[in-house]
Amino acid sequence: MSQDPQQMTIRCPRLGSSVTFAYCLGCGQAGGPCFKICDCWWEMFDVVGCLESRLGHEAVVKLARARPAPKVASLIELIAQARKNASGS
Repeated sequence: MSQDPQQMTIRCPRLGSSVTFAYCLGCGQAGGPCFKICDCWWEMFDVVGCLESRLGHEAVVKLARARPAPKVASLIELIAQARKNASGS
């Protein structure tokens, strides 16, 4: 892989805009990876291998079993995160 994965960007199917892999690593539940990270990045590079080296095998297995929060809860979480980012906190 010639490019640093953290700087790579793709279109996020949940947000509808471009995001970096670094964003996907920390935008999930409790500041962890997004539950769709493997679905979105598998064509770009060995995302599973990258996650295993960062998080360990058990965390990747747990991530693969994760299910998304209900849509309304997800939207409320995204709004809260956007407000926090906008206020600079």
